[in-house]
Amino acid sequence: MATNAGKTPADVCYTLIHPSLDVEIPNLQTLRRNLERGTDEIKAEALQQVIAGTIQGENYEQLLMHIIRFVMPTRNKTLKKLLLFYWEVCPKYAADGSLKQETILICNALRNDLQHPNEYIRGATLRFLCKLREAEILEPLVGPTRDCLEHRHVYVRKNAVVAISSIYRCLPQLIPDAPELIHAFLVSEADMTCRRNALNMLAACAPEIAVQWLKESAQLVASFDELLQLAVIDLVRRAARDFAGEKPHFIRCIFDLLSSPASSVKYEAATTLVSLTANPAAVKAAAACYISLVAKESDNNVKLIVLERLDQLRVRHEGILDDLVMDLLRVLSSPDLDVRRKSLGIVMKLTSRRNVNDVVSVLKKELNKTADNSDYDKSSDYRLLLIQTIHSCAGQFPEVAADVVDLFLDSISEFGASSATDAIVFIREVAEKFPDLRKSIISHLVDAFLDFKTGKVIRGALWILGEYAESADEIRDVWTKLREAIGELPLLAAEQRELEEAKSSDATEASAAADARASAAPSASRRILPDGTYATESSLTAAAAASNGSSSLKLDSKPPLRAVLLHSDFFTGTVLASTLAKLVLRFSRLDQPEAQANSLRAEAVLIMAGIIRIGQSAFVTNPIDEDSYDRVLACIRALEYMDEDSAVLTDAFIGDTQQAFARLVRGEVKRAAEEQKKSSKDTAVKVDDSIGFRLLAKKDTVDEADSLEHDIELATGEAESRAAVSKLDSVVQLTGFSDAVYAEAYVNVNQYDILLDVMVVNQTNTTLRNLSIEFSTLGDLKLVEKPTSYNVAPFSFSSVKASIKVSSTETGVIFGTIVYDGPGVGDSHCIVLNDIHVDIMEYIRPARCDEAQFHAMWTEFEWENKVNMSTTAAAADSLDLRAYLKHIMKATNMACLTPENALEGDCGFLSANLYAKSIFGEDALANISIEKPTDESPITGHIRIRAKTQGIALSLGDKISAAKVSLAE
Repeated sequence: MATNAGKTPADVCYTLIHPSLDVEIPNLQTLRRNLERGTDEIKAEALQQVIAGTIQGENYEQLLMHIIRFVMPTRNKTLKKLLLFYWEVCPKYAADGSLKQETILICNALRNDLQHPNEYIRGATLRFLCKLREAEILEPLVGPTRDCLEHRHVYVRKNAVVAISSIYRCLPQLIPDAPELIHAFLVSEADMTCRRNALNMLAACAPEIAVQWLKESAQLVASFDELLQLAVIDLVRRAARDFAGEKPHFIRCIFDLLSSPASSVKYEAATTLVSLTANPAAVKAAAACYISLVAKESDNNVKLIVLERLDQLRVRHEGILDDLVMDLLRVLSSPDLDVRRKSLGIVMKLTSRRNVNDVVSVLKKELNKTADNSDYDKSSDYRLLLIQTIHSCAGQFPEVAADVVDLFLDSISEFGASSATDAIVFIREVAEKFPDLRKSIISHLVDAFLDFKTGKVIRGALWILGEYAESADEIRDVWTKLREAIGELPLLAAEQRELEEAKSSDATEASAAADARASAAPSASRRILPDGTYATESSLTAAAAASNGSSSLKLDSKPPLRAVLLHSDFFTGTVLASTLAKLVLRFSRLDQPEAQANSLRAEAVLIMAGIIRIGQSAFVTNPIDEDSYDRVLACIRALEYMDEDSAVLTDAFIGDTQQAFARLVRGEVKRAAEEQKKSSKDTAVKVDDSIGFRLLAKKDTVDEADSLEHDIELATGEAESRAAVSKLDSVVQLTGFSDAVYAEAYVNVNQYDILLDVMVVNQTNTTLRNLSIEFSTLGDLKLVEKPTSYNVAPFSFSSVKASIKVSSTETGVIFGTIVYDGPGVGDSHCIVLNDIHVDIMEYIRPARCDEAQFHAMWTEFEWENKVNMSTTAAAADSLDLRAYLKHIMKATNMACLTPENALEGDCGFLSANLYAKSIFGEDALANISIEKPTDESPITGHIRIRAKTQGIALSLGDKISAAKVSLAE
């Protein structure tokens, strides 16, 4: 239950008391007896019960005189505090609307408490006066309240200021000189808390006096304490619009507060400064203040909030903060990865050609620090983040690409698997974009090739070497390094020799052990087990186990390419075969001796045959797969017939692969440019845009992006106003037109909660008593508060609001009933409401991630939902595969990660990866595989959805099924 203690919406105050179900409500006689004859403890308990009962609607008016007679004269401080609560909730008006006669006694008691020698009682009474709105009660108390401004104790004086402020706002005729009184108090008072309260009162009630005081005290603002400085900032934000002529004084005052030792003051001062002026010097000062706060504060949440504010400042003032990028890089000393990621994102937006070299040098130092960090998990994640940042930095500014490539190639052996993979992808991209750097890249890759250990890095390096090693000297150097990385030829010769040596050594050790046993126990030729049977041993099993153990021990010491192949990584074997074929084809086109070309050709075929032999041998745990086998065999046949079809093979192995990768790189550059264009579209200023002058604009047209009221509106969701037509789309009918009660709900979905505004119409000619709506939820939805009961008059309506909290992304259901009494005494009725379905699309947003992150999440997520797709022939006539993909993307609100150039062409088959992210940080992945063999055929296939939680996978599957049905119709 709640009681309203004010009359205006700004002053509404609620007292909430949860009813205890296990406590019996006492009757009037018991309460009267306890109030008359009980001790202070019994009276306090009885008074608490009276207060709770009054708030919950009980009628205890008969106890008012008993409380005045037997409780009000007490000296007990607890009882006096409870009395103030009771005076707040007790009924003070008679049936005719006039004040009760008993309020004279209450007023006299409050006057005595305002003159009480105990400062606690005086202060508590003054705080209670802030809740009174009755002029007849407050008028006799104005004099004692003014006297409290001169009390010796700070607690009394600060509450007296608040009481006078409250009285003046509601009933200014009682204290017409309150602004002058508080101004005199502000000038003479020494305590900062009292001065803060006084300044807040003047800022709200008499801003011109407050501004005049601020001008007179401008030199002393820096010496104020934190609370008073915050009050000064609040005054500046309130008065800046109405007192535009004083803006220079305001800006000078705020500049002084930027150097305050209090973090809250610095943050508010920086925020207020950029709202007062767009001067570049002021914007830089505010940004420098934000950066110092991020570097100084220890709370990561504060760091992220300030960084978000700094990013907003960067967007509004493009190009002004570029000089502060080096200061922002100091934030990288924070150990939190989220703070580092956010700061690096801002650094990338602030990086320009003037400071790119300095930024890259700092990032290089940070990258070198991660190699010496003992915490491997955190350092590896941070290292990957740094590599991705350097990657994007070099992509935007080609002049630093050469230095970045040298850095990656020198340090790639120290990187982890994910970091090294990202580095090799970057090197491949640079080699395609900048032909002048290819010779240096080939040289560095050749030098560092033996340090590569993982299959992904080796495959990336092999592809670069095969594509961009063009001269005869480069091909010879690459070939020599590959031979060194492969080891002894033919393949499996060394392994077979090691196996034979292991067998012979095992046989020698076995015979020596047998001789030792025979000499030690010549009479025991057989070993008998405890169960009475003879022990047996297979020499073949023992030898195989010994050989396998010895070979596994020697595998780590083998050359990298050979070790990868023996680890059953035949995908790398196919890349090696393709690289060898490219090198041989390119070498044969050069003006080189034919004997050298034939030697390379024969050696390449020998290596390829060895790859197949390894895949079919017993030295690997998994045999070679069919795709890898066919690919290697195709490379062997290409070298076999290269003299006959040289031009065709050269185009297939060299020309087509380079063109495909070039299209991929151009597609990524085009996509990045489109995203940059979209992000900058809102901030761009056109030549015919009007110029807004703040001094000439109306008050209601002034930009409120930094006002306090605008911040509050954003926090409460009131700023996101929707058009009346769009609101009609969110209205859900809950009951039928023929029901006694008609109800419909407007469903307003905010970010983390759902607001239901239900309109209830009484369609009968009788009053419906105790009408209430009982909601229940299904899914991760939680009802915040239960709607209260109402009495609805005949043919009238009422509005009921309910708030529901959302905790995860999945389709939820809200259902409930309407319960009411009437028209008879014992009649009770119930109407079941239609279900309200919460759409998952309200929380899903398109997002992007790279290929490595997608595959990592695809492997990690355990919930999968597979939806089969098929269309009718009629629907397929008007759709191609690309149009069907766009239809699915629109229905699921997901972004396509597959590049546009990979989706080009018409082959009758399409496969793409989709990705989305919820507002709760949950990821949703999808892979669509569809085909349409002929123009007359229907589109068939399936979509696989993966997510970390079951709700998202099932909800997206339902959305896709609904989209499939709508397309069929």
